[in-house]
Amino acid sequence: MSTPQQNNVMQKSGSRLRNWQLYALLLLPVAYIGIFNYWPMYGLQLAFKDFSISKGIWDSPWVGLKHFQDFYNSYQFGKIIKNTVIISVLSTLFGFPAPIILAIALNELRSKLFSKSVQMVTYAPYFISTVVLVGMIYQFLDPQLGPLNQLMKALRMDPINFVGEPAYFIPIYVLSGMWQFTGYSAIIYLAVLSGVDPEIQEAATIDGATKLQRIWHVDLPYIMPTAMILLILSAGNALNVDFEKIFLMQNPLTLSISEVISTYVYKIGLQSALYSFATAIGLFSAVANVALLLIVNKLAKKVTGTSLF
Repeated sequence: MSTPQQNNVMQKSGSRLRNWQLYALLLLPVAYIGIFNYWPMYGLQLAFKDFSISKGIWDSPWVGLKHFQDFYNSYQFGKIIKNTVIISVLSTLFGFPAPIILAIALNELRSKLFSKSVQMVTYAPYFISTVVLVGMIYQFLDPQLGPLNQLMKALRMDPINFVGEPAYFIPIYVLSGMWQFTGYSAIIYLAVLSGVDPEIQEAATIDGATKLQRIWHVDLPYIMPTAMILLILSAGNALNVDFEKIFLMQNPLTLSISEVISTYVYKIGLQSALYSFATAIGLFSAVANVALLLIVNKLAKKVTGTSLF
């Protein structure tokens, strides 16, 4: 006779066999994560080696923290870190509250037709590819034929080469990002607001609360936990500024303000073939992102009580 423990093991084994389709569905995602997320971590040792193509990764000589020290002592270090931080902070400062404001505004609209129309118009830019978006920026801000400069000429103002002036690079990047992502990012907040109990809104109205007071005391507290989680997650990518968009927007005139970690790693690693140095910079960025994630998570937990862990 089998013991109760053996019966329990057999039942669990039979349950797994009955659900083999679910395990089969997991196979491809797990394989994808293993191949494209974990296997490349083998190459992180390049950051601590003087890589030679003829010797390969494993047989290349170890150099310790040499590449990290070279990056820290390079004349580019301060400029790159400064540019990355400024662009990341301003993107978060202006881009993070924008979808919250849009979601609340759409939630307060009584005309469903107008609300759906606004949603469609604001969602659409998200589906424009980065290459097309940057092309649109260059066309719109063209010094000769761009609509903005044409309007300035009509107002008897001198045209400005916006894409060639370093002072305009960050505002263009941030504003175009807001235009592209605000509508799509508002979807999650609209979903959260749909869960607000109507009775709470009615009670607030009966108590004499104005629309702004209802938004401040009912809607905002309800979506704040979700907003804090998204803010914490964005902090974990603070130094991973959008490479593709910045690289396409870059030109020799704006390089002083537009060179960030991701573009510098690309140029050093692929264009200059300094693979070990580029890996060290990328690893530095990843470690800094993890540190920022932990710091922001701890601050959010202390201030709002909401955190990832």
